[in-house]
Amino acid sequence: MNNRYDVVIAGAGPAGGQCTRDLAARGYDVVVLETESEDEFPRQSNKSTAGTFPSMMASFGIPDDVVMQYTDKVVLESPHDHYVREQAGAVLEFADFKRFLVADSREEGAEYRFDARVTAPIMENGQIAGVRYNGDEEVYGDIVIDATGPSAPLAKKLDVVDLKRENHAIGIEYEFEGIDIDRPGFADLRDAMMLRLDHDIAPGGYSWIFHTGEDTAKVGLCYIQNGSHKQYARDDFGIDDYLEHWLETDPRFADATALEGKQHRGSAHIQLPERMHTDRFMAIGDTVPTVDPLWGEGINKCMQSGRMAAAAVDSCLKHDIEPTAENLEVYDTLWHRDVAPNQRKRLLMTQLLYLAPNDRYDQFMRDLQRLDDDTLAKANRGDVRSILRLFELDDLPMLAEFAKQRLGFDDLL
Repeated sequence: MNNRYDVVIAGAGPAGGQCTRDLAARGYDVVVLETESEDEFPRQSNKSTAGTFPSMMASFGIPDDVVMQYTDKVVLESPHDHYVREQAGAVLEFADFKRFLVADSREEGAEYRFDARVTAPIMENGQIAGVRYNGDEEVYGDIVIDATGPSAPLAKKLDVVDLKRENHAIGIEYEFEGIDIDRPGFADLRDAMMLRLDHDIAPGGYSWIFHTGEDTAKVGLCYIQNGSHKQYARDDFGIDDYLEHWLETDPRFADATALEGKQHRGSAHIQLPERMHTDRFMAIGDTVPTVDPLWGEGINKCMQSGRMAAAAVDSCLKHDIEPTAENLEVYDTLWHRDVAPNQRKRLLMTQLLYLAPNDRYDQFMRDLQRLDDDTLAKANRGDVRSILRLFELDDLPMLAEFAKQRLGFDDLL
């Protein structure tokens, strides 16, 4: 077995898989270390709702056969109202999607080692030179990439990331059949991805129904266990209790049945990244973290993160440039420019959104209905003037409390 490669990647998720695809296609020797066994992959890491958009599918050459359902609209719900926006999308079968990334990069020459649990970096002269896994096994590379998500065994030991416990988001999802997808009194969820803001279901977070065909859908919720969650949460409820409460009280689930073997749990950190790389090393995907703080979209951003890291590798190795922290800085530059250009503003929008009470969510739906699509698009990109158009005079106490608790005036600019 070869013991030295151009690049060693820990983790075969969307970020690691896409980075591997790009590097292998450029002719680099790449090895991927994945904790799970190949026979069951990705049973333990099948944790994404896997809602995405045609731009991701086209940009990364993702085939139609990993798509469960193409959608044509996004629906936002509050406790008593909803808003519908025409927006093409796709709900992926996440396990098939991850297996595709592995198979496609293998065809380009990448090597995968499954049942390979990464434990620590191998250091030489103060720099990472390789990876130790499964106790005493070792593999070496010119550049090492951590794509393991929140576990981050390499990034943490190299002090590249500091994932805060108070920024830890948890989620749960089941797949159901027998759902009343077009229930009177609710939005038509046929061919739709729906996100619901309702503290009774997901205090300090949101829940979702993603249609996957006929009467089936992915149903779940997530929240961050921070101040907003504590303000609205029930003392006797955990995340499973909230999902059960939703299933029992929403008439769309009256005849729904959970599909066997289709239960998923996941987590991510919702915070600004501090560092992303050091000498001969980069952290990508949710190791950084990369998930969009506002609506939780992660696949496209993780794929982009992997692609930016591959570009940084290529910029060094193609020209025989030493992959020092300074020479890998291009990764950070590309990440902030192309992966998450408005991360700080979107994080602030997220914190404020989850601070609002349920009746304000109902008003928010009415506000969305009166605004034009251009204003909404600009607000979603972090344009301050467009964001301010979403607020009313009655919001001043909430804004004042938000400013007092979380930020200084300069952070809004």
